[in-house]
Amino acid sequence: MSSYWPSLFGGMMLGLSAVLLLLINGRIAGISGIVGRLLGGHQAVPNGAFVLGLLAGPLLYAATFGGFPAMTVSASWPVVVLAGLIVGLGTRMGSGCTSGHGILGLARLSKRSIVATGCFLLAGVATATIMGFLS
Repeated sequence: MSSYWPSLFGGMMLGLSAVLLLLINGRIAGISGIVGRLLGGHQAVPNGAFVLGLLAGPLLYAATFGGFPAMTVSASWPVVVLAGLIVGLGTRMGSGCTSGHGILGLARLSKRSIVATGCFLLAGVATATIMGFLS
């Protein structure tokens, strides 16, 4: 059971940050929208502060626990970059990402977010299944 504490704590922190952003700024914590607005030059200070907080999180973790958790990425850098671009395209097509739809959209019982999150999950299951057969 103790192996689940970091994930539970991380989930609670995500929820707390999403709720605080909504209450304080009236904005949905959809990372793709925040980064898109930042790159477009809109609301640079609040969006920049949010992105800096995202980047500072792992550094704070490493400082607190004496290093980063063990992680292995078996894909090549071109595959990782291509996957990131495909995810970015998908967030534009779906009018948001898993954080906006999955965390706050579901909490607000948004029908659009329920459908989008279902599509995210089905696509993930299909991709993992296909990749399992190919490897």
